[in-house]
Formats: sequence, structure tokens, C-alpha cells
Amino acid sequence: MQKPDFDAEIHRTGTSSQKWDKYEGRDIIPMWVADSDFMSPEPVKKALIERIEHGIFGYTNTPDELNRLFIDRMARLYNWQVSEEELIWLPGLVTGLHLACRASKQNSVESISVATPTPIYPPFKSAPALSGCKVVTVPMREDAGRYVIDFSALEQVAEEIDLLLFCNPHNPGGTIYREDELKRLGELAIQYDFIICSDEIHCDLLLEPAAKHIPLASISPEIAARTITLMAPSKTWNIAGLGCSVAVIQNSDIRQRFQQIRKGIVPDVNLLGYTAAIAAYREGDEWNQQQCHYLKDNRDLTLERINSMPGLSLNSFEATYLAWIDCSKANLEDPHAFFEQAGVGLSPGRDFGDPNFVRMNLGCTRATLKAALDRMERALNNAQTQRGSPL
Repeated sequence: MQKPDFDAEIHRTGTSSQKWDKYEGRDIIPMWVADSDFMSPEPVKKALIERIEHGIFGYTNTPDELNRLFIDRMARLYNWQVSEEELIWLPGLVTGLHLACRASKQNSVESISVATPTPIYPPFKSAPALSGCKVVTVPMREDAGRYVIDFSALEQVAEEIDLLLFCNPHNPGGTIYREDELKRLGELAIQYDFIICSDEIHCDLLLEPAAKHIPLASISPEIAARTITLMAPSKTWNIAGLGCSVAVIQNSDIRQRFQQIRKGIVPDVNLLGYTAAIAAYREGDEWNQQQCHYLKDNRDLTLERINSMPGLSLNSFEATYLAWIDCSKANLEDPHAFFEQAGVGLSPGRDFGDPNFVRMNLGCTRATLKAALDRMERALNNAQTQRGSPL
């Protein structure tokens, strides 16, 4: 396999890229929405070209090969046994969040309560609201530099909730939950009789060699019976625009409601999404290992630079290419607007539940990252000089 060049600058302007079009015509480096600027692996590109050359793009069933690859992958990586009937392929993971909210209702008129941890990425807040559910907020807490769900706070509201939206690895904090933490979460779900929808889309983006992802549903059959697991190849191999995700639902009653709700509303995955997913799962792991090494170096550089800037702090994170930056001591009225004015387009923390933070996407070339960090540091130093005192 040819070694990928993650330093290659691939211009995305003029490609209708959401990430880059947002600041079209402005000198602002886009580092917000979670897709990377890396070219997808050669096997993925090759498979797509071969499929396009076939020339017919009709309605497509889920390929048997994709089911086999995913089932074998779960067994190989996690010793988690899943079956084909338990897989529901979707055109996007956020779709799965919305369906989970609706499938947690026993009937169409029932009103349920959905718990979401904060901070969390925005669809966790919008999906329950748009599904007609009551939203219950559960705070995250910082534990030795790791952002984890506050189990005491969760237990205080556990009797009133029907569904918990859970994210592991966590977006935006980058935490990989440990086995004991997952067991505790599952035990609470059993004790208080609620379902967990576990978003595990970043499970392959592990930045430490010893890091290990554990699917919540793999802990025990009892926990699996209360879990909707959402996964996708989209973040890992940068194929989000092709729309291919999967829900693993081992409880037949929940799975039946989930499938019934999607009928006539949620389309099937398109054939190119299937094609890319097969190639990624079949031949993409070596490429991803090299990507994770590159992202680890990006993370380490960002940690060093951010923690030397006046008023900013950043905890180390174990997974994802997303940095959750604390600006609370920088004396900035609106951190997102401040850095945007400085030429760096970040995700505003208020969208995740904390306006004192910004989220920075490190899935870019080292040169782009350094340029963005330079702009941020220069803007903070200029602001400090103008105030005449340290931040």
C-alpha cells in the first residue's frame, strides 16, 4: 500500500464543501465541522471508480459482503457477536439519533423524556426536541482531565427518563470510556429501566497505541438488550458525504419499532455509500493506523501551543480529531467570534452547551494547523497588549 501523504494540501473550494464554503471569499481557516481534509484511502477511491464505471445506479440492497465485514469486525475487534438481522443500515448517524428518540416511545402519542449529557455535539440536543420529547440535561464532569458523564447527576434523574443519548468516544471531549464506567452506566439503565442510544462513530479514531474502545452493548446481554449502537465508517475514512451508517439493535422489540418508524421516511443507503463502506472496512485499517499517528502528532502540537496561549487551556484527549478548548480565563465576551475575527473558524461552544469553550477540528494538514494556531496566538497576544495587562 502506498503511504498516504497527510501533508498534501487538497483544495476543497469549489466542491460545495460545507466546511470550506462557509467562509468562501474570506480569509478564515475553517476548522469547525467534523470532516477532515485528508484524501480518502486509495482502495476506497478505486472501488468507487470501478462501481461508477459499471454505469448503472439503480436501487440497491445492502450487500451481503458489507454485513459480513461488519459482523466479522465486531467479533475481531471487540469479541462482540452480532447477527445480520440486528443490523439496520442508515444514510447517516444523526438519522439514527432521531429514530432512537421515536423508537423509544411505546406508541406515537406517548411523551417520553430523553437525557443528554452536556457538553455534547448539537444533534444530541436537537434530536429529542424535534421528536417531541422532553429533554433532560445531565452534566459532564472533569475527572483527572477526562470528561465523563456525572453518574450521580444521572442517577438523580434516572427514574424520569426513558432514553439516554450517550457518546463514546465523547464529542467534543475525546474521552474513551473505561469498562467499569460502561458497566456502571449499563447497570443504571437496568435498575431504572431506560434505553441507551450509544453513538460510537469515533471508535476507530484512537490516538494512543494502548487505547481500546469497548462497545457498550458488548458488556453483557442484559445491557445489549437496552442499547441502540450507532457506528459508521464516515469519520474514520472521510466519506461522510456518501452517507452510510449502521444501527445495531439486539432487542427485537426495539428493533421492530425502529424499523417501523423509518419506513417511508428514511431512504436506504445509496449504492456508492455501500461501495465505500465495503472498501474501507475491507482494506482501510492500515491507512487509518497511519492517520491516527498523524492525528496524534496534531493533537500533541495543539496541546503544547494552546496551553502556552494566555487564557486558554486544553486537556489531552484520547480519541477523535476534535479539541475542546477552554477559553474561560481569556476574558473574551464571545470566544468563537473573537477567533473568527482573527481568521480561524471554530465551532462555538454554546452549540455544545458551554459558551466558554470552542471546538477545533485537527483533521487537517500540519501546515494548516500551525497557521491557525499562529493566528489564535497572535490575536490573544494583541488583545492582551491592548488591555495593558495579562489575560
